Amino acid sequence: MRVRAGAAAVALACLSTFSVAGCSSPSEPAEEHSPAPETAAVDREDVETQATTTTPTQASPTLSAAQQRVPADLREKVASLMVVGVSNYDQARTALDQGVGALIIPSWADPALLTEDGRNINALREQYDRPFSVAIDFEGGRVQRHTQVLGDFMPPRALAGQPPEVIRGTGYDIGSSLRAHGINVDYAPLLDLDVAALDIVGDRSFNGDPEEVVRIAGLFSQGLIDAGVTPTFKHFPGHGRASGDTHHQLALTPPLGDLKALDLKPYGPLLEQFPQASVMMGHMIVPGLGADGVPSSMNPEAYRLLRTGDYPGGVPFEGVVVTDDLSGMRGILDYAPTHDAVARAIGSGADQALWSSGADVAGIIDHVVWCVHNGYIPEARVDEAAARVQQQFIDTGV
Repeated sequence: MRVRAGAAAVALACLSTFSVAGCSSPSEPAEEHSPAPETAAVDREDVETQATTTTPTQASPTLSAAQQRVPADLREKVASLMVVGVSNYDQARTALDQGVGALIIPSWADPALLTEDGRNINALREQYDRPFSVAIDFEGGRVQRHTQVLGDFMPPRALAGQPPEVIRGTGYDIGSSLRAHGINVDYAPLLDLDVAALDIVGDRSFNGDPEEVVRIAGLFSQGLIDAGVTPTFKHFPGHGRASGDTHHQLALTPPLGDLKALDLKPYGPLLEQFPQASVMMGHMIVPGLGADGVPSSMNPEAYRLLRTGDYPGGVPFEGVVVTDDLSGMRGILDYAPTHDAVARAIGSGADQALWSSGADVAGIIDHVVWCVHNGYIPEARVDEAAARVQQQFIDTGV
């Protein structure tokens, strides 16, 4: 069963007015950690009232299997929402010892983390008596990590010209290789449309036609799922016509109405077909979507748009939403430092906050906990996200 607790509705209702822009602990001055414009303002007492007057238990006395697996301890719950980049076995152990719910294997990781008996991902799964996800960016072509171990596959654009059985088979082959090395989440396929000749999109895109993207991405995703790997649709709400590359700067998309008319078209059909998939929230600024100048990854209205399916052909989505990288992309680092970006993303509606640098895991977890304790993030928002993460563990059998 998907997570549909009362807390989800409560937290979603709060997102249009909620902000963690002021969330800085006494030892971390606000002026150092909140350089970005506020998304909205609400008193801490109001947030606490919203979070406590309607709790998951009050709204739904019978907890789902996923909710029953959510840790009772607040710090453990917060840690379960983190996706942390790790370079080697020892760093992975350090992150897992902090209770993180997911690791991501970046391009600069030591390949031994995938291959060395007793010190690889599969060994970690045997050594830790709890579920955790391991993710990687593996689209094929120019975005595929550790090809010397995991294999070398054609770019999505080239794959698009293949017969259906080859497209699905390629998804299966990629998924089988990932799963054999302990990886259960692929940050692919990319649903961005190649309609503006952006280099950051280019041959990473299946096509410029939304219907073709739905067809090809659906076959590829089914192949991943056949192999036991969760696909991740990205970058919501659409990077294909953005003004630039968020790796280097914040990017502006066309107005929301234009995105609804074109860029968002692949999401509804694919989320209806694959409700167990993840969605990656991008960092693009969308005019007409919430407060001006706020990246989608920290914009409550972007998460509301995804959750409600309020776009042509859209469907409500109850699965895991993960942010794009909050530490390795210049556009976000210029907007907010990583620990603030993580807190803002979770407060705005993200279920998983990803930072590939893997820096200061304990400090970032503590920072988010502080934000909850001081009323900047409702604990109901953490509960909702943690239940979705647990549901994904159940769905993928990790």
